[in-house]
Amino acid sequence: MPATHTTLAQHVAIVTGASSGIGLAVAEAMAAAGAAVVINYHSQEAPADDLAERIIAAGGRATVIQADVADEADVARLFNETVDVYGRVDIVVCNSGVQKDAAIADMTLEDWNTVIDVNLTGQFLCAREAVRHFRRQPRSGRPARSAGTVIAMSSVHEIIPWAGHINYASAKGGSRMLTRSLAQEVAADGIRINAIAPGAIRTPINKEAWETEAALEKLLRLVPYGRIGEPEDVARAAVWLASDDADYVTGTTLFVDGGMSLYPEFRDNG
Repeated sequence: MPATHTTLAQHVAIVTGASSGIGLAVAEAMAAAGAAVVINYHSQEAPADDLAERIIAAGGRATVIQADVADEADVARLFNETVDVYGRVDIVVCNSGVQKDAAIADMTLEDWNTVIDVNLTGQFLCAREAVRHFRRQPRSGRPARSAGTVIAMSSVHEIIPWAGHINYASAKGGSRMLTRSLAQEVAADGIRINAIAPGAIRTPINKEAWETEAALEKLLRLVPYGRIGEPEDVARAAVWLASDDADYVTGTTLFVDGGMSLYPEFRDNG
């Protein structure tokens, strides 16, 4: 677990899809920064429980709550149970995501709907519930200058087209405008809405892209900085965005991608 500091002391954070990969790293980093963390999972209970045990053993606070972010009632329950345990919610990281890849001619409606439901509608449902809770919470109990903050986990593919993955890229493009439009709508309430767009990150979901030397070499051609990202790279960015250090930041996407979104094919003058 990372070294403990107090950037997020007294905050309560919900991290969806926190049983693996980026979500797990974000939950662990926020706990190390002083937040009480709700570790949400959909189907992988054991790693979520293991993470909670590590956080608690290190002196932090953590609770595990199962919920499907694409289910409206489940999302409401996730927030209500969080408030039952901790009394409030201050940070929501909409991290849950899936991929169902196929060429357009082979992509089923079910695969399209599944990815849109989890990756985009899930972010909408969590952000909507977050705004409702942030608005209800009294100013006197706030641990931060803002009334609350939402971080949507996007992708470099919110701006980079991705053939063979149109459901995923469409959901991430939608996440970009959800972030910007919602930030515009709720800024006057003191609520901050931002997104993080990871590039190539070493997680189980994309293991085939980095697990062999040949695959990694091919991947790194797309990353000007010359290394694959680690979940902790994204986690550190999330802690900053959630903290008062980023209090004047809203409606933006922070790219954590080693330059992947800089059109690396043009680095030698095109």
